[in-house]
Amino acid sequence: MNNENIILWSEMAGFPVLSVLTLIPLISVILVIQISSTNVALRMGIGGAILTLVTAIYMLFKFDIDRQVGIQFYEQYQIFGLSYSVGVDGTNILFVMLTTVLAVLALIYTQTTRRVSDRVHIACLLGYEAILIGAFTAMNAMQFWFWCFLELIPVVLMTLRAGSGQNRRWVVALLLQHWGSGLFMVLTGFLMFGFGVMISTDVLSFDWLVLKENDVKLEYATLIFFLLFFGFAIRMPLFPFHGWLPVLAEQGTVASVSIFLVSLKLGVYGAMRFLIPLLPDVAEEWTWFVVALGLAGIFYGALLALMQINMRRLLAFAIISQTGLLVIGIFDFNKYGMEGSILLSITYGLAAAGMFFSLGMIYKRTHTAYIPRLGGIYDMNAAIAVLFVVCALSTMVMPGTPGFDGIHLLLEGTIKGQGWLVAIAILIGNVLAVGLLLRAFQQIFIASPKRYQGPFKSAMQGATQPSPRNEWAIAIVICAILITAGMHISPWLNIIDQNIQSISGTYSGVEILQTEMLAAQHSTTKDY
Repeated sequence: MNNENIILWSEMAGFPVLSVLTLIPLISVILVIQISSTNVALRMGIGGAILTLVTAIYMLFKFDIDRQVGIQFYEQYQIFGLSYSVGVDGTNILFVMLTTVLAVLALIYTQTTRRVSDRVHIACLLGYEAILIGAFTAMNAMQFWFWCFLELIPVVLMTLRAGSGQNRRWVVALLLQHWGSGLFMVLTGFLMFGFGVMISTDVLSFDWLVLKENDVKLEYATLIFFLLFFGFAIRMPLFPFHGWLPVLAEQGTVASVSIFLVSLKLGVYGAMRFLIPLLPDVAEEWTWFVVALGLAGIFYGALLALMQINMRRLLAFAIISQTGLLVIGIFDFNKYGMEGSILLSITYGLAAAGMFFSLGMIYKRTHTAYIPRLGGIYDMNAAIAVLFVVCALSTMVMPGTPGFDGIHLLLEGTIKGQGWLVAIAILIGNVLAVGLLLRAFQQIFIASPKRYQGPFKSAMQGATQPSPRNEWAIAIVICAILITAGMHISPWLNIIDQNIQSISGTYSGVEILQTEMLAAQHSTTKDY
C-alpha cells in the first residue's frame, strides 16, 4: 500500500475520530436498553445522537480540503486475523454528516409524535446510525458488506414493531427477499475479486487501497461486475430492482424511513467506491447498458409517481426516478458527472427526508397519507408547509438550492460522457419530477380542504393542530442547511473535490481510450 495515499488519524486529531463516531451510538444503544423509563431513554438517545453529530462536525473542521490525494483520518487494525480499516475523503464524508444530522432529527421526530413508546425502537434508530457510519467509512470490501448485512436488523425490527401498515410481516419478507439477493451477489462478487487477485499476487486482501492499486486482469471480470452492479442496484434501488421501496415507504414508520433514505445511498456509494475504481474497463464496456437502465428508471419512476394518490408511494417512485439520474452521472466517466452525483445524492437524501417528516406530521393529525383526502394545510400549519415546499424545490433543483449546482455538474458530465441526447432526456425527466411535486403541493397545501362523511369527517379538523416547537426545529434545521448550501455551494464542492481523483482518477484511462478512439475515427475520415 502506498503510504502517500493515506493520512493517519494521529496526524489530524487527538483521537480516532471515525471509530469514536461508530462507538458513540453503539454505547447509546446499550444505555437506552438498560434504562426503564422511555422518556429518559429517548433523551439519552437524543443526547447520544447530538454527541455523534458534534464529533462529526469536529471531523469536518479537521478535514484537509487542500490535500488533493489521500484517505484522511485513516485507521487500520488487525483483529483476530481480520483487517479493520476506515477512512474518509471527498466521496464519503458528506454522507457521514448527512447520517448524523438525520439521526438527530429522526429522534426529535419520535419525541414529537409520542406514538412510539418503545425503547427498542429508539435503540434501533441509534444502531442504524452506527451501522451507516460504519458502512460509509469502511475501507475494506468485506467490512463494507458486513455493515450492510447488519443493516437488516434495525430495519426489520422497526418495521415489525412500529410500522404504520397492516401487512408488516409480508413487507419484511419482501425486504429480506430483495436485500438477501443483493447481499449474496455483492458478497460473491467481492470474494471472486479478492481470490482472483490472490491467484496472481499470492496475497488475499479485501482492503480498498490494495485492490485499487492492483492491475491484475481478472478472468471473470464481467461476471464480477454484474454481480456487484446488480447487488448495488437493488440497494439504490434502480429500475427494475425497485419493487420493495414503495411498499416499505408506505408500510414503515416515518422516523425509520427518514434515516433509511440515507441508507438508500449506500448502493450509489458502493458503485462509486467499489465498482468503478476496481473494474473500470468492464464498467466502460457496459456503460450503454447502465445508461439505458438509468434512463428507463428516470421516466418509469416519474410516470408512476404521477399516478399515485398515496403521498408516501409518490415520493418512493420519485426516489426511483432520481436514482436513474445518479447512476448515469456515475457512469459518465468524468469528474463533473461524479461531482454532480455526489452533490445530488446528499441533496436528495436531505430533501426527501424533509418531505417524509412533513408527511409524518400531516399523518399524525389526519391519520391519512392519501392526497384526495387532504387540502388547505398551508394556512393551518406553516412549519409543515415551509418544510415541504423548501425540500420540494431542492428536489426540483431550483436556483438557490444545492441541487441546482448538482444538476448542472451532472449535465455537463453527461454531455461530455454520453452526449446531448442523454442530457436532454435527463432534463425531460426532471421536468416530470417538477410537475408531480408541484401538483402534490397544490393538492395537499393550497387546494380547498376536503369535506367527508363518516370516518374521514374529522381528518382535516385534526390538521388545525398547531405545530409544536420540535416540528419547527426540524423544519428550521433542514431548510437552513438546504438554503445555506444553495446560496454558498463552494464549501460543499471543495469537500467533494478533495481526493475525487481517488475515484475519478480511474476515469483517466477511459477518457484517454475514448480520445484515442475519436482521434482514430477522425483520422480514418480524413484519409478517406
